[in-house]
This record gives sequence, structure tokens and C-alpha cells, in this order.
Amino acid sequence: MKHYLPFTALLYFGALTSTCVQADVLRIPLSQQGSASIKMPAHGDQQAQVVKQFGEPKVRHSSVGQPPISRWDYPGFSVYFEQNTVVNSVQTHQPNSSSAP
Repeated sequence: MKHYLPFTALLYFGALTSTCVQADVLRIPLSQQGSASIKMPAHGDQQAQVVKQFGEPKVRHSSVGQPPISRWDYPGFSVYFEQNTVVNSVQTHQPNSSSAP
């Protein structure tokens, strides 16, 4: 009986720790990933530079969190600021008009 105890414990532990991992894969055709030619503010730009180059945003979202992060929305892209400095600019999703029902 002593010889079976470690083997049984190992089987039991293996059954408890085994998991099934699944993930979905999102595939977006290159033609639908947005235009690389759209000009957007660069990381490190200041808010005054963004307004000077792109004009007033359509929407200014209030700051949230610590450090304060805010977002400005322009037609085609959004700009994220940490205080007054651009941390990221991202294109907004533009639905493909040919895929509409």
C-alpha cells in the first residue's frame, strides 16, 4: 500500500492542475486594417502642438485615473494624453462600406 500512495497523489495532483486552454483568433484582412497614410500626433507631442497641427478636436473627454489620462477624438483617430503629453494615437474603426448588408 505504501508504494501506491505517491503514485495516487501524483495522479490526483495532475488531474487538479490540468486545464484546457482555448483562444479565439481574430483575423482582420489587410484591406480593412486602416490606412497607414493617415497623419496622427506623435508620442511626446504636447496638446498645444496637436491643436496647432490638427485643430480643435470633435470631442474632449475628461481625464481619468492616476496619472490622469484624457482622450481627444478627431475624425478618423483618437489621441490619448497623460496630462499634456501624447502617449498614443490610434485610428478609429471605419466599417467597410462594401461589407454592409
